[in-house]
Amino acid sequence: MHDAGSFDVTESFPTRKYAMDGVRVVASGPVFYMTLTFLGIGGLAQQADVSLGFAVAGTLLIWAGPAQVIMLAAMMNGLALPAIALSVSLSSVRLVPMCVSLLPWLRDPKRPWFNVYIAHHIAVTSWVESIRRLPDMPPEGRVPYFLGLAHALIACAAFGTILGYLLAVSLPPQLAAGLLFVTPVYFMLALVRNASDVLDWCALGFGAAFAPISRSIFGSGFDLLATGLIAGTAAYLAQRYHKRRAVGSSKGGAGS
Repeated sequence: MHDAGSFDVTESFPTRKYAMDGVRVVASGPVFYMTLTFLGIGGLAQQADVSLGFAVAGTLLIWAGPAQVIMLAAMMNGLALPAIALSVSLSSVRLVPMCVSLLPWLRDPKRPWFNVYIAHHIAVTSWVESIRRLPDMPPEGRVPYFLGLAHALIACAAFGTILGYLLAVSLPPQLAAGLLFVTPVYFMLALVRNASDVLDWCALGFGAAFAPISRSIFGSGFDLLATGLIAGTAAYLAQRYHKRRAVGSSKGGAGS
């Protein structure tokens, strides 16, 4: 478990610099693909015949794009509200590992409610842009940086939702659907950029290799979960084997 340090969000320190660093990260690239992705969400909301306010509220409260696609598609198919709520909740389980890995750097032991607020902002983009930067930041700068990053991302998503909703009449359905793939593509590229050790590269390689096999075996319902469990476990075992070999080689070299 990482040590986030003793941190009180009410303490006086120059938080603006760290928050603006987070905003600048968004402005350096994520602003474009985040807006493009949520153009598709806005167009889908228009097709689902919900109000613009409802579409924007969905972006602010649900935040994750795939969960919104599930919600809007379920509404178009006439599913009952409890079934829609359960589907959206289950789709968000995929974010739990991201919360577990990131919250130790951001938690405030004195304010559990604040940790819930932080967790709401953890999604694919905010996680991938934080996990490699937070460890090198002083404890007092982590929360301002993360919130600056996350709030800027949500603002871009809300803007994209509004724009997509208003342009839905002239936006081809194929283009709206294709825009939803912008975030997954960025996520993969960011993971490759952030990969730094054996575990990272093994996880990426095993995941890419097993994904089509998992889909053929488990179908579209559980393939992602199965891929993560199997490929992640294989990557962990490969890392342990690599470390044992490295330790054995160092001992052998010292003995000779």
